[in-house]
Amino acid sequence: MLREDLIFVGTCDIAGHVRGKGFPAVELPSRLRKGIGWTHSNMMQSAFGPIFDTPFGTAGDLMIVPDPAAEVRVDFEDGSPAEHFFLGDIRNTNGSHWECCPRDFLRRGNAALEQASGLRLIATLEHEFVYTGNLDRPGDSYSLSAFRRQGGFGETFVAALRAAGVTPDSFLPEYGPRQFEVTVAPQASLHAADQAVITREMARATAHRLGHRAIFSPMLVADGVGNGMHIHMSLRDAAGVPATHDPSGPFGLTRAALQFAAGVLHHLPAICAVTAPSPISYLRLTPNRWAPTVVDLVQQDRGAAMRVCPVFAAGDADEVQRQFNLEFRVADGAASPYMALGAVLFAGADGIRRCLALPPVDAKATALPRSLGAALKEMEHSEAVQAWFGPVFLDAYLRHKRAELDYTNEFSVSELCHRYAEIY
Repeated sequence: MLREDLIFVGTCDIAGHVRGKGFPAVELPSRLRKGIGWTHSNMMQSAFGPIFDTPFGTAGDLMIVPDPAAEVRVDFEDGSPAEHFFLGDIRNTNGSHWECCPRDFLRRGNAALEQASGLRLIATLEHEFVYTGNLDRPGDSYSLSAFRRQGGFGETFVAALRAAGVTPDSFLPEYGPRQFEVTVAPQASLHAADQAVITREMARATAHRLGHRAIFSPMLVADGVGNGMHIHMSLRDAAGVPATHDPSGPFGLTRAALQFAAGVLHHLPAICAVTAPSPISYLRLTPNRWAPTVVDLVQQDRGAAMRVCPVFAAGDADEVQRQFNLEFRVADGAASPYMALGAVLFAGADGIRRCLALPPVDAKATALPRSLGAALKEMEHSEAVQAWFGPVFLDAYLRHKRAELDYTNEFSVSELCHRYAEIY
């Protein structure tokens, strides 16, 4: 059958969806400069599709410009068209960054960390998801049986990741029914967020070709186990030397890492509106779900908001330094990786800039917001978040999420879970 190669360019937006446009592959040289046409209110598309509210109206023009460092071309060798797409930046028509570009929000978070400390962040975003090609069978948590019965999905998914330039680390059956987890190698923060988007899309692309779905919704059923997106991160100095671990420091952390963690905890009630950005995100963040419920930093505890991770069989002190990392656990697959990681970076950078201290060990931990509405109020009233976003982006974000809340307000819990499973 006659075909002409097409390329898609997009970005992962406020709703956590990759949206953009396609173009003939022969036009790539010019598209690397001028991108594809976009408009301001495209950013206001809800997770469900319609634009419920927008401060931008119908006016204005933008462009999504492909980043050559974020190109994916994966041929599944099954006769279907290759997955060929770029992730890119939303720019004004003169080429400058648009103030509401999610990818540039992360870049600005990077710059804030470097300005505050001279350090940069290395990260990887670990995803949990449900693969519908497996049967829901009792006793399957972490089992060889569940691993076996996913058939060729895992092998094809891992091969697709590697072909897309992502280095796979692990693929495993998780605790929930039909739930799996994937981890990939850490990278500098912008590349790590790109990899997180690519990982989701390769899971979806693989499942699609097998006649199934990979679902990243925070909660599929009201009484079930949630899907998280856990952010593992460590600090490096300008020369690339690890700067997170100090064996004599509290929790084994350097002074900068302690202040970074303190900043994240200090701002967590506000930034969880970005990292856990859907109504059902807060159904996951409840007791007995292996998910955080309070603002805390704990050594090797998967119920903590931030976890000091273990070091495995390190051969020497240098390997301990390389392995040592913190894990942020108040995030899920409804979030844009750019925005989630950017918010954490801004918060951590502020902790370093202000030399913040961790809460006293014997202090009662503050509860996380119990709803997206409560988190949005914390976000709106935070002077720091106002500065990080700027007035236009903050207004757009708050309106986007409050419109989503209004739309879903009458849904029962079971309908919420069903509807979000359809879209994520």
